[in-house]
Amino acid sequence: MKKVLSLLLALILVLTACGEGGGTTTADSANHTTAVVAPRYSVNLGLLAGPTGMGAAKLLQEAEVIQSLNHYNYTLFNAPDEVTAKLISGELDIAAVPTNLAAVLYQKTKGGVQLLALNTLGVLHLVSSADNVIIRGVEDLVNQTIYSSGQGAVPEYVLNYLLDSYGIRDKVTVVYEAEHDAVVAALASGKAKIAVLPEPKVTAALMQVEGLRNELDLTLEWNRAAEKAGAAGSILSMGCVVVRTEYAKENPQPVQYFLREYQASIEYMKDSANLDRAADLCEKFGIIPKAAVAKKAMAGANLCFVSGEEMKAQIAPFYQILFNYNPASVGGALPDDGFYYGK
Repeated sequence: MKKVLSLLLALILVLTACGEGGGTTTADSANHTTAVVAPRYSVNLGLLAGPTGMGAAKLLQEAEVIQSLNHYNYTLFNAPDEVTAKLISGELDIAAVPTNLAAVLYQKTKGGVQLLALNTLGVLHLVSSADNVIIRGVEDLVNQTIYSSGQGAVPEYVLNYLLDSYGIRDKVTVVYEAEHDAVVAALASGKAKIAVLPEPKVTAALMQVEGLRNELDLTLEWNRAAEKAGAAGSILSMGCVVVRTEYAKENPQPVQYFLREYQASIEYMKDSANLDRAADLCEKFGIIPKAAVAKKAMAGANLCFVSGEEMKAQIAPFYQILFNYNPASVGGALPDDGFYYGK
């Protein structure tokens, strides 16, 4: 009799809680108990396939099994310009984009987009299959031909900065292809012997092209060059998340929840103890086509989570360098304090 009364009382408490809070209930099959779940905020989230989107894989998994504070309606994109249109139209609330695009959007929308956090450092690497060329640093690229993609974008400015830092830009030939895959094809055919590629294309190329070696991590080379130039605070940061300014003002709570959950997701994805599961999640959500590629690319993806004052301190010197090369690369002007969320 006491057991029956206890069960009835528990049921009444659950129903009362649901009625007052407007929440939903979920069953725990292991313990045969029912828990009340508070109402979840709905966030329209845009992600790019590749490293910029990798950090969110665990977040998407948590949302799928209703263990996140926000509900995420996510869309996966293959190109940054697809994200741009959706952000400007208001169809997306938060999105992962290249860092220079974030600055461009801020200017283009007259402050309608803010930088929330950095999520990816540099993902560019220099690979080589040349038998007679020893590459220990950027200075060893004298008289070489380098194939790359990303002309007029961050990859070009990064490569120019590195070559200029050693005074060898006029002694190196750079051939730009329209797509990353075209660079991989040039390596596979033997037309190219040295190339710059981002992860996970680096991993894909290493798996396809016999004798290909990953010679230089351009993030490390950037940091060395910046230190050499007396700009040690400039850290190569290529990926970030942005939020529509209007959405952030009207919905501060879900934005804070996102930052908390996104940081936890990135930390999970970075942890080598979770490598197999993290790679599986990348494939599951289509961020990287194959788990095997994601697993090998993870170390070179340079995932990070940097927000607040540290975010500004890290990215502002990088924007200055991009601006010096081409003002249009950051929207024609350096972003002011209004660009940084929380300022």
